[in-house]
Amino acid sequence: MMSITIYHNADCGTSRNVLEIIRQSGVEPDVVQYLQRGWTRELLAGLLAAAGLTPREALRTSKSPAEELGLTDPAVDDSILFEAMLKHPILVNRPIVVTKKGTALCRPSEKVFDLLDNPPASFTKEDGETIQSGQV
Repeated sequence: MMSITIYHNADCGTSRNVLEIIRQSGVEPDVVQYLQRGWTRELLAGLLAAAGLTPREALRTSKSPAEELGLTDPAVDDSILFEAMLKHPILVNRPIVVTKKGTALCRPSEKVFDLLDNPPASFTKEDGETIQSGQV
């Protein structure tokens, strides 16, 4: 049985959709509520590296304090963004999913299909949109 970890925010519709897609694939993932737990430097650096993301690419700009903190300016260095993400976990976009097939920021939620051994053939999101496996 495949081991899957999802770095999840229950308040996020995309994150909830991805969690449900994983469950429909027949796996109960390890759900990490990262907003409550926070990030360690090693964990966040490892996830970004595994997903092939820079801190800028993983920065959540909507519904986060990124703009108020001055982090949306392209001149802000990745090291500054990374330190801000450690202090403010909400700045990291979600959900990040880790499986033996890889690590990815699953936005849009369809991206999770490629990480699963048994993805559902189709899935209906909370907003009513139906997505198909293999459509990414």
